[in-house]
Amino acid sequence: MTEEVVQELIEKNPQLKAARDKLLQMQPGRYCIHQSWGFGRIVDYNEAQNRILIDFKDKEGHPMDPAFCVTTMEVLAEEHLLVRQQTEPEVIAEMINKNPVELVKAALNQYPNRAATGNELENLLTRVLGPTKFKKWWTSTRKMLAKDPHIGVPAKKTECYYIREEALNAEQEVLDNYENTQSAKKKVRLARELLEHSENREDLRESIAHVLDDLNHVIQESNQLSASERLQGAWTRDDLARTVGRDVAEFSPTTASLIGDSSELSNIASSLTGNQQKRLLVLIKETYPGEWKPLIFDLLKNSHGKFTTECVTFLLENDCEEELAATLRRWLHEQNLRAPVLYWIVRNRHSRKYSKVLDGLITPRLLNAIFFAIDYEALQLAGSRKIALAEILHDDKDLIRDLLLTADTEIARDLANNLLINQGFEELTKKSLLARFIKHFPSVQGLISGESETEAERLIVSRESYDRRGREYEEIVSKKIPENSKAIATAMEHGDLRENSEYKMAKQDQQMLLARKATLEKDLSRAEITDFSNAPTDQVGIGTVVGLRQGSTNRKVVYSILGAWDGDPDNNILSYKTPLSQSLLGHREGETIELTVADSAESWTIESIAPYNKGE
Repeated sequence: MTEEVVQELIEKNPQLKAARDKLLQMQPGRYCIHQSWGFGRIVDYNEAQNRILIDFKDKEGHPMDPAFCVTTMEVLAEEHLLVRQQTEPEVIAEMINKNPVELVKAALNQYPNRAATGNELENLLTRVLGPTKFKKWWTSTRKMLAKDPHIGVPAKKTECYYIREEALNAEQEVLDNYENTQSAKKKVRLARELLEHSENREDLRESIAHVLDDLNHVIQESNQLSASERLQGAWTRDDLARTVGRDVAEFSPTTASLIGDSSELSNIASSLTGNQQKRLLVLIKETYPGEWKPLIFDLLKNSHGKFTTECVTFLLENDCEEELAATLRRWLHEQNLRAPVLYWIVRNRHSRKYSKVLDGLITPRLLNAIFFAIDYEALQLAGSRKIALAEILHDDKDLIRDLLLTADTEIARDLANNLLINQGFEELTKKSLLARFIKHFPSVQGLISGESETEAERLIVSRESYDRRGREYEEIVSKKIPENSKAIATAMEHGDLRENSEYKMAKQDQQMLLARKATLEKDLSRAEITDFSNAPTDQVGIGTVVGLRQGSTNRKVVYSILGAWDGDPDNNILSYKTPLSQSLLGHREGETIELTVADSAESWTIESIAPYNKGE
């Protein structure tokens, strides 16, 4: 619009006087953002209708009243990112893909004081990149921004991103961030970063002194820190003190006092990194000079991951090789070896470095301990998380062979049985592992062949008996086995498994339940349901009612011969699988046969054969 047109609009509507400059910006070719219609480009002005014509994404040549646009539309400057995306698409695309920090700087330059809140910046960049690409791009870009000395990153969402007048060096940025945060955890982390920059830096002495006093106060007073985080903070504080020549003894709490409760040592260790875990072990020895060994052995017993190796290495470095070997053998005998230590043993069984420590451990007893640990871990796991000990047993092709070298056939069969009922393996994995047993102990094959023989035979059953067994199976799977798993877990918490009668009873119950579950699975898979409507009447068969007369006394009895699971002797209902039924099957009316009843052989004559009728 020309100045004359704008002046005419103001004369008609004096309230537009304050918006004169904005109206003058509404020229053809300028880009804009409307609150409702989004990004667009002004293409013309229709003076007769007093309408600006704007091309929006979904509506070209859309007419709009200039007076209305004053409050609902922003006319964008030529350097605006959205404008540059239209006029310099290659430049913006290269910044998006190769130099995202420069794109953020270009965005911040558009705001007053070159600063924008997180929401403002994210909204603009979302328009530039599109919502689908923005999220992942922004996650990686924020990490770059945090390292860029030219950009200030807000500690809170309500604060602004901004371009600094002068670039900060790395240590200045750490100090800035330390001063601007109220989070005790962040203060500990940032103090550690400052320590990394402080070596041989005299110019940082004053700043470090201030951080030291503040960090010591945080360690003393903050309730945000866990025991592990408080210890890490104290270590950082002491290290910073040494860099500026201050006496560590002037600070409290001391690192020794922070591990004064020895019952917390395992929890503290589990949250530390490898180097920090080693430092903890050294601190324990210094803090408990008379009893450090049992404390570290206890940490080893309950260790996880790399901390297991750290504990072993520390004990060996402190001349505890014989004690370590004896302790591992005792734990194995007491069934107190836990999965992480077992994993370490089998991983290092061929290592010359640990040969004396592991001497005599690679035995069938260790395999039994491995099965036990896998079974226990499977009971504790939720979801499908993998069990490391089970994986190494499967992946290490020689492990079972090594563990079975001193086993006899009976021990091998027992261990193979333990494998079959173990809940920590999938069925295909069990078969693969069982094949390794069979390679060295062929008689174990009977554990498989015995199952396949029974699977070949079909079982004829009634609908009622099939449903009863189905309900029993569901109760075992959905109720009894989970309850038993909880009982085992609870019993294990009571300590030494050698004298733990609750645990032994629960494990016996587990074996019975798993055996019954396996039997029901096989039986139900072999079942053939019938209603006995096709039962023969010309000879005794399944689903017939047989009238018998005893030859010596003329005593009469009637039996119903039904399905494999229908036996009810009190009501003269026989399963066709019983010896008496097998003696009757196939015989005809009028035949006299020898039957064994109550351990006595008698002659009986078949007087009648009729189909079974449930209602009679």
